Amino acid sequence: MEAAAGSTEAVTGSVLLGLAVITVAAFTFGRLALKLRQPAVMGEIVAGILLGPTLLGLLPGDLTERLFPEDARPHLQVLAQLGLVLFMFGVGYRLDLTHLRGTGPLVVSVSLSSVVLPFALGSGLAVLFYPWMDRSELAGSGAMGPALFLGTAMSITAFPVLARIIYDRGMTQEPMGALSLACAAIQDVLAWCVLAGVVLAVNAGGSMALARMVIGSVLLVVALLYLVRPALTRLTGPGRRQLKGTPALLAVLVPGTLICAWLTNTLGLHPIFGAFAFGAAVPRKSVEEAASDAPLRIEQMSLLLLPAFFTMTGLSVGFSELGAQGAVMVVCVFFAACAGKFIGATGVAWLHGLCRRDSLLLGVLLNTRGLTELIILNVGLELGLIDTRMFTVMVIMALATTFMTGPLLERLMPRSSSSDIVTAQLPPGLMSPGRRRSRSGHGQAG
Repeated sequence: MEAAAGSTEAVTGSVLLGLAVITVAAFTFGRLALKLRQPAVMGEIVAGILLGPTLLGLLPGDLTERLFPEDARPHLQVLAQLGLVLFMFGVGYRLDLTHLRGTGPLVVSVSLSSVVLPFALGSGLAVLFYPWMDRSELAGSGAMGPALFLGTAMSITAFPVLARIIYDRGMTQEPMGALSLACAAIQDVLAWCVLAGVVLAVNAGGSMALARMVIGSVLLVVALLYLVRPALTRLTGPGRRQLKGTPALLAVLVPGTLICAWLTNTLGLHPIFGAFAFGAAVPRKSVEEAASDAPLRIEQMSLLLLPAFFTMTGLSVGFSELGAQGAVMVVCVFFAACAGKFIGATGVAWLHGLCRRDSLLLGVLLNTRGLTELIILNVGLELGLIDTRMFTVMVIMALATTFMTGPLLERLMPRSSSSDIVTAQLPPGLMSPGRRRSRSGHGQAG
């Protein structure tokens, strides 16, 4: 008994010390990223990677193992998954597709082309590099699983990070900002659906298991849309507002998120799908009226725990293990990822009549990956769809494509000219009300 109690105390101490180091490192690198005109979350991701074998593990004294011993890592992993689940609730809750109305064929064409082309390139690279992968780390015996997964991972655009970049650049009311967000929203929905399909296909041991997972997922979505959402609307709506105030609303939203995450995990899907679906089903208007800061509190909780997720990710990244083959993989994956987004988005936008600069600007924005990519990559690593080396390669690509967004935007669109974006070719649904009025007035004057 005493030995068990001593072991528990040691693990608790390791977890507390590890969280303290993670929090300080994340805050420090987050502030540094802001000074470099990068989103703070990118600095937090780098901090998590550096706390692993990439940097801290190379220093004398085996600091990574001392700070994050093996017996403490499962507990840190639980906290990381909790932060990830709460974050995915926020992603679903903030998902707003109303701005897609009236956007015309431009958004649909750009979204599909900048998903299909990277998907094809990623799948092709997975087949090409399959002989180099460590088969002992892969769940299946063929290249189909890695090909489908890598295609999905290459086609993603990090909607939360992109939204932050657009906000920091003052582009929230600009047509190109609205266009890129609309395209990223469609791509996010497509990518999560494809990823769910890949996970279903990989985790299902047979036709009966696959049918169970599909039917269970459909029933969950139907229940969220036709039972949970109306119930929350009634409970938070005016007149019969029984969930009034932040504490009461948190007592419903947090358990609802965790239960839905548990359900999808039980079905064989990843917990993030349930959390995302519940967040998307929550009636935002009535919740904002009942207690506007309740969802914000959940997002703040996730931001406190997400650095643990970045650190657990960093513990799986091993730059020293890449070797010559890994270097080739990095170069090929990076150029394929950029080409897929640039050609897919820029080419189609140019064919639709956008000028050269705006077309390039759209390709740069949609090439942002960041946090969403890391989430998907961790799912793939857990399921054995990629090995550790390919995981490291994809992390490098995700960081590089996101870090390059800011400098490329500065070249294409200096801050002084951010209001000069061409709008003549954009559909009315992507123009701010002020710009629509100005164009309308101009037409009447003429």
